[in-house]
Amino acid sequence: MMKHLGTGDPVRLGPYRLLGVLGEGGMGKVYVGQDRAGTAAAVKVLRPELAHDTGLAQRFVREALAASAVRSPGVAAVLGAQTEGGRPWIATEFLAGPTLDQIVDRHGPLDDMRLRALAVSIAHTLRDIHAAGFIHRDLKPPNIVVTADGPRIIDFGIARPEHGLTLTTTGQIPVTPGYGAPEQVLGQRVAPAADIFSLGAVLVYAATGQRAFGGAHVAAVQYEVVHGEPHWDGLTPEQHALIAPCLAKDAATRPTPEQIADAFALPKKARAVWRHGPIADAIKERERAIRDLTAPLLTTQAVGAAPSRRRLLTGFAAGGALLAATGGTGWWLLSDKSPDRKDLFTIPPAVKTPTARILSADDGDYIVGGQAKPLWSHEKALSTDSPAPLPIRDVLIAGPDSGGIAAFNVVDGKRRWQAPDVQMASGYLSLSDRLVAAVGKDGTLHTFVPSTGEPKWTAPAEARTLLAADAEAVYVLTKDYRLRAVGRSDGGTRWTALAPTQFRSGIRSPGVVDGNVLVVASTSGHALAVDTRTGSTLWALYNQSRKSPLLPAARSGVVYLNGMSLAARRLSDGKELWQEKDDESSSYEWGPATVHGDSVYAAMHGIAKRFGARDGDMKWQDPVGGSQPLLIQGSGAWTIDDHNPIAALRTLDIEDGSTVWTYNLPYWSAGTTLAVGGNRAFAASGTALFAFPVF
Repeated sequence: MMKHLGTGDPVRLGPYRLLGVLGEGGMGKVYVGQDRAGTAAAVKVLRPELAHDTGLAQRFVREALAASAVRSPGVAAVLGAQTEGGRPWIATEFLAGPTLDQIVDRHGPLDDMRLRALAVSIAHTLRDIHAAGFIHRDLKPPNIVVTADGPRIIDFGIARPEHGLTLTTTGQIPVTPGYGAPEQVLGQRVAPAADIFSLGAVLVYAATGQRAFGGAHVAAVQYEVVHGEPHWDGLTPEQHALIAPCLAKDAATRPTPEQIADAFALPKKARAVWRHGPIADAIKERERAIRDLTAPLLTTQAVGAAPSRRRLLTGFAAGGALLAATGGTGWWLLSDKSPDRKDLFTIPPAVKTPTARILSADDGDYIVGGQAKPLWSHEKALSTDSPAPLPIRDVLIAGPDSGGIAAFNVVDGKRRWQAPDVQMASGYLSLSDRLVAAVGKDGTLHTFVPSTGEPKWTAPAEARTLLAADAEAVYVLTKDYRLRAVGRSDGGTRWTALAPTQFRSGIRSPGVVDGNVLVVASTSGHALAVDTRTGSTLWALYNQSRKSPLLPAARSGVVYLNGMSLAARRLSDGKELWQEKDDESSSYEWGPATVHGDSVYAAMHGIAKRFGARDGDMKWQDPVGGSQPLLIQGSGAWTIDDHNPIAALRTLDIEDGSTVWTYNLPYWSAGTTLAVGGNRAFAASGTALFAFPVF
């Protein structure tokens, strides 16, 4: 577990205040850090006594370059890297979960379902790493963190391009004994197949609790890797048959990541295995620990002792240019006359999500092909003009029948609080699940604590519509149709940008942010990508949609656009990666896409389809009767069948696309919308609000 900072440990690196030590090794230490917006990060720092070593420093930098080049949900995203005080550091996404070796040590070997889930997940991630031109070279149990969303690979310390050699000097060991491939032990040129050997060794350990190759000392272990046979004791015959090809001495005969994923294909009952049982409890324990750790920091920054004169002068000097550039936006942050100034940015931690029980057909909870049964429903809860409901942990944000916005308890649907003076039509956004943002009638940006409705900071944004938010800013469309970024740490305007002419008639909400790119769509079917740091236009795509609402979805550096085609484009420059387009003469268009895991879901002319997010290969198709978005929760894809006089909620099995259950909406309207979260699916239809269980 985490240790307190000690003598000699830095208290801040770049934008991160360091809170404690996660771990340390021969090269450096890893700290828990938190930026001003409250985002936690793992900050890895090279030891001071090694910083002068050019080779080690280059390896350290290479880790950041390797990890940032890989676009995959299976790796920890790089948040920043630089050298400060002569010491290089790398900040990566904080992963709240135990490592694989900690799991096996505490809970014993994995059962067959979890072993398969581990193999499939790591295989998919290795595929993405290799596709980016890198080999990890150090895959082992301590470098695999298991989160609620599945296993993630960390530590690219010795990752190199595929053409790189494993060069060593006398006494250096290029790999972890027992996990590196024979060709690595021998110092030969390696290919992606080396990672497959490491995966095989990891799977033996995960299945048996014992290493595949043992020995009294390092040289003996490495000899066994090159010349000996793995220890198969404890594996079932089926497991042996699946893992043995990975540990072949000849790299050319090892399977590819795709072949491994297919061989270890999960049965339906094995889905979401990391969200249940003792391992899930260990993950939740770590999630609670990081929430408890980071919450007091925000409070301390906001309500601590009065700043010294030096700090005030420094802050004023740094902020002077911003104030001049924004015409005084944020003046109240420096004024002693502002009410409750110290409390404005004291944001409580996000509350725990009260998850619903997942239903099982094997236990008789439901009948495949039958009618769904709501958990609860309220006939007159909403305005017919309400945007789609927004789940935030224990509440559901929506537009009530009496105006403004309101929060409804996800457990029973009862209204918890209401903010009548904000504009429902401007939308609402979740800010890291700790605040909900809305727009007042005068364009002021308002924030509230989702669970209680307590008002927090405001900012004069001249907003017309809320577009998107990330850890740094809230992005809005102003009343004069400009794009604006409002900082979350102080409410100040970061930048204001004039959109291209074709976008000035109206921009649809919501947009999407991924990395440093904001993508928005116009009401006339154009897409625009903007750099979130400066507001400058990166690229634009015109006439993507003629009549279907264009709503972008993005993940891992790729944006997915619906309309006349379903297209995947690179976020950085808009380059098309793949597209699905039917007959040129067809008058039908694709509905909005949903990205989940390694798949993209979308529907056109009543046919729902699942594609590989990476290559666009179609996995399945099934008639659903509409082109509404498909939202994923549990093992189902939820959508609205609006082709018939009586609209229905339809749920598909994400494995094969087959219909599991339906529900005829008694209060259907053309504006029926869906949302999912906490093992629930929510439907807003007319004035009625429903909650459904998931399977």
